[in-house]
Amino acid sequence: MKFFLYFPLIFLSFSLSSAAKCHPDDESGLSGFKSAITQDPSGMLSSWKPGTDCCTWTGITCLSGDRVTSLSLNGQPQKPNSFLSGTISSSLVKVKNLGGIYLQDLGNISGNFPDFISGLPELKYIYIENNKLSGQIPANIGKLTQLEALSFSGNRFTGPIPSSISQLTQLTQLKLGQNFLTGAIPNGISQLKNLTYLDLQHNQLSGAIPDIFSSLKKLLFLKLSFNKFSGNIPTSIASLAPQLQYLELGHNVLSGKVPDFLGKFHSLDTLDLSWNQFSGTLPKSFSNLTKIFNLNLAYNSLTDPFPVMNVKGIESLDLSYNQFHLQQIPSWVTSSPIIFSLKLAKCGIKMNLNNWKPAQTYFYDYIDLSENEISGGPVELLNRTDYLVEFRASGSKLKFNMDSLRIVKTLKVLDLSRNLVFGKLPKAISGLDKLNVSFNNLCGEIPKTKFPASAFVGNECLCGPPLPSSSCKCVCGK
Repeated sequence: MKFFLYFPLIFLSFSLSSAAKCHPDDESGLSGFKSAITQDPSGMLSSWKPGTDCCTWTGITCLSGDRVTSLSLNGQPQKPNSFLSGTISSSLVKVKNLGGIYLQDLGNISGNFPDFISGLPELKYIYIENNKLSGQIPANIGKLTQLEALSFSGNRFTGPIPSSISQLTQLTQLKLGQNFLTGAIPNGISQLKNLTYLDLQHNQLSGAIPDIFSSLKKLLFLKLSFNKFSGNIPTSIASLAPQLQYLELGHNVLSGKVPDFLGKFHSLDTLDLSWNQFSGTLPKSFSNLTKIFNLNLAYNSLTDPFPVMNVKGIESLDLSYNQFHLQQIPSWVTSSPIIFSLKLAKCGIKMNLNNWKPAQTYFYDYIDLSENEISGGPVELLNRTDYLVEFRASGSKLKFNMDSLRIVKTLKVLDLSRNLVFGKLPKAISGLDKLNVSFNNLCGEIPKTKFPASAFVGNECLCGPPLPSSSCKCVCGK
């Protein structure tokens, strides 16, 4: 009998010692990390309790016996309490087997570049994204030669990209987008021959895009949008044609003609050249871009003729504000079974919208046909959309009864200004975020909304707030 009483005590003692299994250096290092966190409203680190097994803590992975190999904490931007405030403690240097640090979307992690990472010999993956780290990226970053992925996207780093980054020759991913980096792209990036992903977008980088891409044979993603780059598209980008999938150069000061070699990018999914100073005609070779899903050439000075495209299914197209005279919405757009965004503002389109019969309307989220000579009305089109978020068709010749337009619940922006629209305003417009129906032939009382008078002016028969009573030239309700 004494044996059976004793056995459970032995078992309980074994279980407790097993539960506490954790290398003391790892526990100390992680506890130091937690102590530097000043706010944790969602209790993300509530399982990090001294004396318990580190390998069972939230965000911790152990693939090497009792040693911690990965730290992964992720916020959820859609949940306001899912963040951490504080700094990244240098005590993490004690976690010697750490191979990956993933601190993503935590929002309020601040401080400078975590220099201690140079003391972690096994570290290969760093993703510290969408936080508030600041200061400069240190010049000695080149010492981290074991790194295979480095991402500090979405922080507040300033200053130049250090030239020593060229020493990180094992990198497959370099993501420094959405910071405040300045200066030029270091030529030494040409040494990173294993790169598949280069993201420097949303910074303040300037100068010419260096002609360094001939050696980057594995590159699939090249994202340089939203900077201050000037000059032409470098010719060495042509060497990326066999495999490049994303080429994003929008929102810069690039100029010259769109190069003919872009037509050789048969694997291209996304091409963004928008908001630059490109001029002249597009190369006929664009007809070879049969797999492209997202094409954005808006806000340039491109001229006719627009090349005949052989795209089987476009998802997103924006040709707005160039010098095109398309006459019609292209047939390869109309026939697309998957398109969700169509923006053809001021593209010289002359057509009756009642005659446009797209293959599908179900997926449409955004449509912008402003500043064209489009007659008819969008009623049939919009009444067949269930997920439309934005419709713009200002400055055209649309003529239809506003009463017959269905306002779907997803719609947030509606701009029908400077047309010939008539009828009354439906009450459903009150659910929109933005509305402009100014300078039409609308009549009746304005439903109660949050919009300013400028959204309704120019309709002689509209009455009620926010318009002044003296503006109405008829009696409301009659």
